[in-house]
Amino acid sequence: MTTATPPLRTGRVTLPRVLNSEWIKLWTLRSTFWTLLAAIVATVALGMLFSWGFASRLGDRARPVEHAATMAVTVPLRPYVIAQLAVGVLGVMVITGEYSTGMIRATLSAVPARLPVLGAKAAVFGVVVLVMMEIASFAAFLGGEAILSTRHVQATLSSPQALRIVIGVGLYLTVVGLLGTALGTIIRSTAGAIAALFGILLVLPVLGEVLNLTSWGKHITPYLPSNAGGDLLTNAPDPGSLAPWTGFGVFVLYTAAAMAVAAYLLKRRDA
Repeated sequence: MTTATPPLRTGRVTLPRVLNSEWIKLWTLRSTFWTLLAAIVATVALGMLFSWGFASRLGDRARPVEHAATMAVTVPLRPYVIAQLAVGVLGVMVITGEYSTGMIRATLSAVPARLPVLGAKAAVFGVVVLVMMEIASFAAFLGGEAILSTRHVQATLSSPQALRIVIGVGLYLTVVGLLGTALGTIIRSTAGAIAALFGILLVLPVLGEVLNLTSWGKHITPYLPSNAGGDLLTNAPDPGSLAPWTGFGVFVLYTAAAMAVAAYLLKRRDA
């Protein structure tokens, strides 16, 4: 007596299924939890620490702080500079982790079109980072202002440009993470992509300071990626810098261009 084997159920590759697959892969990596936790802790805990240090300076009458009310808006959010490193590294590992283990072959075999894989990775990762870092940004701001209120210089979300800066932290960090994903796809090496990302975020601004010593360099420096993106997060812009949303738009264009190159190479190269 033979028993019939039930037919295997197969289904078309659809975007919702690819998104669900990337969601599962993202959260089964232990690095996702720990890296996001590091970014959140850096944003919130250090934001409160910076606020406490700033409040201490305000309490020292021998050393008054100029523009204290203006600085009160940005002081609790300064740790975004550290958080961007954690988010950027996670963005790289979202794709290079599969290259290092060879799992990318299975992924691209399951989704032969390839581009939906990159789109789904970027969408899932981008939404997760945006939600988490917006929550962290608001928590850091409100916690920091509670500390600064002891010196009666705190800001509120209704203070000039405050809401734009608080929301901007989450937006900026999300774009940093997506830039990391694009670089990881292009370079296909965790170490190489992280080095490239850190060079863009940390080294180029230093070179920009050198360029500012020349007459022509001052026209280039505002358009460097992190300089342009950082314009969204300040209420005391440097002379010659871009308008907040204009600068952020330039940063988004850099990331979009990197993602376009990543998509082209992913489509053309062997896994």
